[in-house]
Amino acid sequence: MEDMPYAEWLGFARAGWSRYGMPGTVVDLGCGTGSLSIPLARSGFHVYGIDLSADMLSVARSKWEETPQQAIRPRTGTIRWLQQDMRRWEMAEPVDSVISFCDCLNYLTEEADVEAAFRATFAALKPGGSFLFDMHPPKQFVRYAEEQPFVLDERDIAYIWTCDFEQSRCQIEHNLTIFARDRNASFYRFEETHRQRAYDPDWVEGALKRAGFDTVDRYADFELKPADANSERLFFAAIK
Repeated sequence: MEDMPYAEWLGFARAGWSRYGMPGTVVDLGCGTGSLSIPLARSGFHVYGIDLSADMLSVARSKWEETPQQAIRPRTGTIRWLQQDMRRWEMAEPVDSVISFCDCLNYLTEEADVEAAFRATFAALKPGGSFLFDMHPPKQFVRYAEEQPFVLDERDIAYIWTCDFEQSRCQIEHNLTIFARDRNASFYRFEETHRQRAYDPDWVEGALKRAGFDTVDRYADFELKPADANSERLFFAAIK
């Protein structure tokens, strides 16, 4: 994950907030190990990091606790970590903005689950609040299927990554066999499987509006520019 474009996701969030309203409270939905939540809190936002995985949240909490206090803006910059399912999450008080990046919503492989996540997000936002998120479009999964397998071979880690693509559902299964060097300089092997589904952008926009969002804008590839047929990553801005 070290090559993931976290700075570009943060840049898109800030650009979106400049257009739709700067928040004070932000939910990072599907926050993982806090690679976006922590920089946001460091820069002064009140952040709620929500994830289904207790292990991910444990790592995120450790990373935040190791943050030097001088890196946090005085009197602001907080994080609260919450273990919740993005299909059924809720807040005690409404928030100004919700972000969900790194194609988190593609991990919901049923339309009903995506719509449930949109309804939960709408309910958690203040009037005028923004929901900024990204998703892989269907064509990106076709590219993965055509270009796989992917191989990494470095000094301390190596992997073989293959993909199985189910075209009828536009669903992909990523299978990774990973070899990592431990403290004793020996390699150990483990495997991961990730399943994602891509959705037609028109359907996504319709689902957002059915959830109650008044305004839905589409962008692409980390910029506030219109999406087109060649876009590799779609971004949505939905306003309550």
